[in-house]
Amino acid sequence: MKLAFVSASTEDAAEARQALVARYGEVPASQAEVVVALGGDGHMLETLRSAIGSGRPIYGMNRGTVGFLMNDYRAEDLPQRIRDAQPVTLYPLRMRATCRDGAVTEGLAINEVSLFRASAQAAKIRITVDGVVRMEELVCDGVLVATPAGSTAYNLSAHGPIIPLGADILALTPISAFRPRRWRGALLPHSARIMFETIRPEKRPINAVADVMEVRDVVAVEVWEDRSVRLTVLYDPEHNLEERVLMEQFAP
Repeated sequence: MKLAFVSASTEDAAEARQALVARYGEVPASQAEVVVALGGDGHMLETLRSAIGSGRPIYGMNRGTVGFLMNDYRAEDLPQRIRDAQPVTLYPLRMRATCRDGAVTEGLAINEVSLFRASAQAAKIRITVDGVVRMEELVCDGVLVATPAGSTAYNLSAHGPIIPLGADILALTPISAFRPRRWRGALLPHSARIMFETIRPEKRPINAVADVMEVRDVVAVEVWEDRSVRLTVLYDPEHNLEERVLMEQFAP
């Protein structure tokens, strides 16, 4: 099996990569059957982004902290573990952000697209779903759209719902909503196209973030799931991602 190893910059990840390369050898990522990512969830997202368009599956092993998206780290029997692994297909969100100066920027997000206030003033945001205005004015610190895979990340910290993989649902979650105070967000079909428009952007500037790519001073942000982009992640059968998402719903 042709493997490529990529590691985060931490000492633990770098040492693990060195040991695995010595044990199994490696080829360049462009020639690999599988790319093995060593690090934490941030490194896994970075590796997935770099794999867009390649079709190569990613098998991650945790050399970071939480490692929600990763398999346990073990150096033994790695080729067999990969052969036995179960594939999970992830579809990213596409963000199209328009800035006050008219510039348009697109980006992909595997976890979430978030909008944040960029001043001491609360953000005021109009929300349209599939061409229908669903909320005329949300006063908040921000708002996000999360994929099922990303629903256990920032979305969960913002008190959004956990979404099982394969549910074909996106989470729309406010961040510290002030008005409407009791609004906790919505669940939307994966086919929904969500438009956020900033209200009085000259007074209440807003920035948009697609995972790690930030666009400043936006006036409109459109978000939708891009099913033309497929990412494949491999998980050990005994601890697959679907089971982790389910377990997270019962965590204390």
